[in-house]
Amino acid sequence: MFLASSAKPIDDNLKNLVDEIEAQSPSLSVLAARQFRYSLRQTPVEINIKEPRQFNVLEEFIIRAAIEFQPPPTENELASVLGLDSVFIQTTTATLRSLQTLSATSPITVTPEGRSFYEKGSVPQPPYPVQLNAITDPLSDKITFQAESLNETVINLPDLADFITIDNTITDISVLPLEEIQKSIQASGLALHMPEEGKIVTSCKIVASTQKIWRKISLFVIFDALEDKLSIQIRSGKQILESASNWLEVLHAEGKISLQALCELSTETINFEREAILKQKNTQIEARLENIRQKALENSGKSSNKVDNSTVGGEAIQLRDGQISQAFSEVLNSAKSQVLIYSPWVNQTVVNEKFLTLLQKLANRRVWILIGHGIGRRQEDEDKPIPPIPPEVEKKLRAVKTPDGLPWVQVFWLGDSHVKEVIVDKEIHLCGSHNWLYYRGDYLPRGESVYKVTIPHQVQEAYEFLANRFQNHAQKLWENALENRDSKLAIESLYVWGALGMEDIALKEIQQNNWLELLPVWLNVALQGLRSKNIQADSAIFKTALSLLNQVSIEEAFTLQLQQGWRKVVGAIATNNPKTALNLLSDEVWAQFIRLNIVQDKDSPNDFILQYT
Repeated sequence: MFLASSAKPIDDNLKNLVDEIEAQSPSLSVLAARQFRYSLRQTPVEINIKEPRQFNVLEEFIIRAAIEFQPPPTENELASVLGLDSVFIQTTTATLRSLQTLSATSPITVTPEGRSFYEKGSVPQPPYPVQLNAITDPLSDKITFQAESLNETVINLPDLADFITIDNTITDISVLPLEEIQKSIQASGLALHMPEEGKIVTSCKIVASTQKIWRKISLFVIFDALEDKLSIQIRSGKQILESASNWLEVLHAEGKISLQALCELSTETINFEREAILKQKNTQIEARLENIRQKALENSGKSSNKVDNSTVGGEAIQLRDGQISQAFSEVLNSAKSQVLIYSPWVNQTVVNEKFLTLLQKLANRRVWILIGHGIGRRQEDEDKPIPPIPPEVEKKLRAVKTPDGLPWVQVFWLGDSHVKEVIVDKEIHLCGSHNWLYYRGDYLPRGESVYKVTIPHQVQEAYEFLANRFQNHAQKLWENALENRDSKLAIESLYVWGALGMEDIALKEIQQNNWLELLPVWLNVALQGLRSKNIQADSAIFKTALSLLNQVSIEEAFTLQLQQGWRKVVGAIATNNPKTALNLLSDEVWAQFIRLNIVQDKDSPNDFILQYT
């Protein structure tokens, strides 16, 4: 028997959050949770910002003359040409020189910076100061900037630095390269350094002494039964601090920190808990299947076995031998939005032309298809003597695409399971002894049985279990993709999240990791969600996605795909909800649509929406 929650080293004020974490997935168990304090460093700074203004007629003529006249004119020569008193020209050139638009020499000479501003139809204004606070965080090893200062508070908690060596060396802001400061200000989400718009931070200086600010953080030790993996998580409130969590996991793997010291969790206790949790999870799976068997036995006593014999509350029906393949085919053909399959083994006897044709029909209707396979605990053990899925079979499955050319069958090794399950549209669950995608080829009856379940809560329970396995795999793919900046792996993650209706998670990851080239892929995923009505037209995710447009340069290689993606998404929304689509196109969004050539200058939001209605 594993430890009860009350016996675990969990701080009282973290118990609700522990319950939330464990409720997110049946495979997660929090072994320990403890609060600490750690110190940030706050340094008041003053930055100077230079931004452009439209030049006036005389300024434009002077700069243009300096560029086009050969040789360039002097102030007096230009005054003579224009028929003006030279004092007007001299006053204006003095202003332009103070803005570094003209050089200090005569004749009139335009600086490289002046040429750049002239091409944009503007001249820089005198720099103006802005007061900010530079926050140095030793856990994230980052410097962020914010307008409001952090308040000093007394926090009576253990200092994390007493257990872990934290580099609290104060970064000297004054010696940081300006370019690094500019990037940090941009990353902080402050609209103060925007080179594309000519708004530039030109300097930064410290204006007051650095303060130590204490902050509260929480440490969680979490065991994932599906992955058979222990992880350490650092949170600020409910927000996971990814870099700090990864850093602690590395230290733990290298034996440089002790969970016994941190949260009174010994290696013996962890091993005991792990075995107990794994045993309990397996017992829960067996109990779920046994409950299904009992329901099927009750039904068999009331009526003969029929493949389609549904009631308002749903039911569990036992199917045998010849009934199984017929039910499998009928259930797949009935799919409207999603099919999840887990088959420990896969071979070409089942994945034949007939089956591939069925999957293609589903893809044509844009029904998501996720297939998991594998029986061993480790993937490297699966290839002996034969792999759970031959490479040529996996290639054929992955070749199934939508009419738009999008790969719609995602196939992954999940492993460590004998369970054979099919779940369609969260409404029908097939489970039993039949290997759905593997057959020896003799087509002889084997006395196999399968249960077709339509009881809502049991289908939901099975769905949550299997969907969680796919979700965990998607997260692992994403982490590998980030580490290696592998766009192929990242795209696979987006498709799995899309298939599971987790488009919001996909967008959040793109935004947090500034991987904007994936936005066209996300738009394709979101488009499917709109078409299947799994995403509402007024979903907040579209406003979030639109807010990222100002970070995209027109020079990006993915601009064409982004243009096409937004036209399709807005069109899909406008088809049924023209008012909702119009509300998305605020003045700011419309300006970005024009800048990125998603629409033409001559277009208006109303005309753009009308073409889809």
